[in-house]
Amino acid sequence: MNFFETLIRPDKEEAEFAERSTVISAANQLQIGEFQFLQLAYKEWYDQDLPEAMVTKLFTTYMLNNDVPHWARHYARKILIGAESGLIDDSNPAFHRYDHDYHTSVPNGVRRFCYAVMVLTMMIGGGLLVANMSVKESVSILPPYFNKDELKQTEKTLTWGRSDTIPPARDLQLNRGP
Repeated sequence: MNFFETLIRPDKEEAEFAERSTVISAANQLQIGEFQFLQLAYKEWYDQDLPEAMVTKLFTTYMLNNDVPHWARHYARKILIGAESGLIDDSNPAFHRYDHDYHTSVPNGVRRFCYAVMVLTMMIGGGLLVANMSVKESVSILPPYFNKDELKQTEKTLTWGRSDTIPPARDLQLNRGP
């Protein structure tokens, strides 16, 4: 379809894809892809999974030639009617059997979470316990813990070029002039 045909008949594309739009709507109701919908429709109609030999042929006829199989149209109408009446639950795992990224829950998720919280609590609690036991007499209640001995000034204070630190070992001689 080119630009001028679209200007003359804007609904031509919709008329050509009417059957395919039914399948697209049904797939959207189930929140799955079109090809997964075709796999579900084939399983419903023939009561077996889509054979590997038919996958390429079905993909070519549906996606490139816009030819919708009769069993897919039937299943799409069935899904749309069920969705309108509220009988379809899109989170039903039966609709997501070909969707490998769909997980309803993490296996043993609550147990794994409890183990992770327990290990984390033991590590933090153990770290605080070791920190409290390593200091005999602390100056502060929060880490880093320092002893009073570590904070006492020694007789020999090192100067680092600061003018406010005067070492006690050095006597200052003031020149008072003659």
